[in-house]
Amino acid sequence: MCGRYAVRRDPAALAAEFDAVDRSEGLLGPDYNVTPTKTVPIVVRRGTERSVRPVRWGLVPTWAKDATSGPPMINARAETITTKPAYAESAARRRCLMPAAGWYEWRPGDKRRQPYLCAHRGGASLAMAAVFSAWWSPENTSAPLVTCAVVTTDAVGELAGVHHRMPLVLPADKWADWLDPERDDPRPLLDPDPRLLAELDLTTVSTEVNNMRNNHPGLLEPAEPVPAPAEQGALFE
Repeated sequence: MCGRYAVRRDPAALAAEFDAVDRSEGLLGPDYNVTPTKTVPIVVRRGTERSVRPVRWGLVPTWAKDATSGPPMINARAETITTKPAYAESAARRRCLMPAAGWYEWRPGDKRRQPYLCAHRGGASLAMAAVFSAWWSPENTSAPLVTCAVVTTDAVGELAGVHHRMPLVLPADKWADWLDPERDDPRPLLDPDPRLLAELDLTTVSTEVNNMRNNHPGLLEPAEPVPAPAEQGALFE
């Protein structure tokens, strides 16, 4: 986690929801099956303005020699985000929120590949804590490549029954602190908030999610779980 999620609202609606300005420049729209390296919306503060901007999911550190070596760095562990070289600078200076209608998860070892969706039961967008980075290519100095990574923590409660990790989701009263460029130590904000966790629902959804080419609102709808193979029956009893 987190390797797949959904964005239901367009940038204008996200801007209204997050008390921000839409600076997406027409590059974003709803995406019901977001996969790594896609362009995604983040909410960031620059000066006194909070805005919605397009970036690539999969962080490239500022000091990277190139933007394509190795797998995409889509997740940053809360336990090491302030000390690991790939993320420490961003954790101190470049934090953002990644709006999500919810995130998808699978049980490790589940041969059915049954997807689950974790979402706010009231339909509000979730604010996944994230960090971003601006990488400059030696061959192209006209504009940086801006990328991001989701902050993850140990899963808690019902969520831990599906996967051992989960994104750090921040309640609205912590957004300003997370986005505050004057705050250089995010550690007090890195624990899951029990108030928000009580508002999340975990449901089974269609196995259409498993194919990244499928992308429509129906992916967010509850669906009957795939029957478990006989050898896995005990796991789901």
